[in-house]
Amino acid sequence: MVRAGLSVERLTRAGAELADEVGFDQVTVSALARRFDVKVASLYSHLKNSQDLKTRIALFALEELADRAAAALAGRAGKDALAAFADVYRDYAREHPGRYAAAQLRLDPETAASSAGVRHAQMTRAILRGYDLTEPDQTHAVRMLGSVFHGYVSLELGGGFSHTPVDPQESWAWIVDSLDALLRGWTTP
Repeated sequence: MVRAGLSVERLTRAGAELADEVGFDQVTVSALARRFDVKVASLYSHLKNSQDLKTRIALFALEELADRAAAALAGRAGKDALAAFADVYRDYAREHPGRYAAAQLRLDPETAASSAGVRHAQMTRAILRGYDLTEPDQTHAVRMLGSVFHGYVSLELGGGFSHTPVDPQESWAWIVDSLDALLRGWTTP
């Protein structure tokens, strides 16, 4: 029987794959049921609703991304760590656009506090320790890095850089170099 073997984990992974194929906003329990050729009702023993599915995909994506970032950061410091961290985010977004979009889902405070999002913040702060920033500057820098990385990736995925002869990789390297220089010379305004 087709339903045999369905689990929350399998449905979450299939939902993440579906998000990469059709876009995170198009993922629903109905679309997932069609993927498994089962009735929607058969999935409700595993999932509460489409929002539950989307939350699970977001948590899956955050975990996957945190694991990649942690592996990339191992043994690195300073600009090397900053560049590795930035590249992980960009590469993940390009490889898994639906999952990357899922990782941006606003989670309720309790879910967010127990998610891999906490690891992302910890890794960012660990990178920033190499730049000797204190609070509140460190928090400002965490937000700046997240904004720059997400903004660039979003514009790139949307085709925003496809109309100029400058290779987006050149701009990316320039941005990482500029962030490193900014952080090394950081002074509180």
